[in-house]
Amino acid sequence: MTGVSLYGETPGHRLAADLLISLRPDQWTKNLIVFAGLVFGEQLLEPGAVARAGGAFGVFCALSSAMYLVNDVGDRARDRLHPVKSGRPIAAGRVSQATAIGTAGLLIAGGVAAAYLLAPRLALLALIFVGVLILYSRVLRQVVILDVLAIAIGFVLRAVAGAVAVDVPISQWLLVCTLLLALFLGFSKRRQEVDALGADATQHRPTLGRYTPQLLDQLVTVVAAATLVSYAVYTTGAETVEKFGTELLTLTIPFPIYGVLRYLMLVHDTASGTGPSDILLRDRPLVVCVVGWALSVAIIIYRPF
Repeated sequence: MTGVSLYGETPGHRLAADLLISLRPDQWTKNLIVFAGLVFGEQLLEPGAVARAGGAFGVFCALSSAMYLVNDVGDRARDRLHPVKSGRPIAAGRVSQATAIGTAGLLIAGGVAAAYLLAPRLALLALIFVGVLILYSRVLRQVVILDVLAIAIGFVLRAVAGAVAVDVPISQWLLVCTLLLALFLGFSKRRQEVDALGADATQHRPTLGRYTPQLLDQLVTVVAAATLVSYAVYTTGAETVEKFGTELLTLTIPFPIYGVLRYLMLVHDTASGTGPSDILLRDRPLVVCVVGWALSVAIIIYRPF
């Protein structure tokens, strides 16, 4: 019975569970942006395109999980001082550095190989994605504003990768909207972190000392407004109307307006440092808003009725 808990759990099982937690599967929702090319490229009803987009989603889930492992290894000392992050398996010592880095290497190699099988250009985008996040982890996260911009570029790369996977062009306006929305979520998260950590913020991330609540409020306001205006311009633009043969996408504008305003309210109501994915998944009105927007877009573009 040595090495087995009272509940039949072996050390190997515990390690596997801790490793899975470290992969952050709850954050994979961030990779859903790869399906934008499928939907707006009018390929949603093509089984082959759906399969390729699903493969691209899997690739970026693997790559993003690998980067979480790399970041957790680099941040383990600071994470031990954090009220929440100290419980992460790597910071708590339940997953070794060697295991984390080895798993990350396998995920990156497997992800890039799978991307190449889907499309050689997708493999190149996967490598650029990994390079940007490594640059962020080692350098850019210490540079105010560029830290959030680097993360936002990662979302744009996901969107481009989704279009490449199904071999369709993607509107420049959609890429602009993706970049701005990612900046909005990133600066909002920084606002939460500054509130939650207070005077101890710089101990966990030096750049947080350069962000003040007033500055972050201004950045969030500017980017939120730019996001909504860009989406409105995209949906009402002549190119969009001509491509989809309808002006009805304008009717979807209230969804992002409500979503952005609702998210802002939650950011100011919550001082726990909860991330964007947690808020999006836990707040029922916000979930309904996102699902309603997605269904409305699909119905307007594909006109099943």
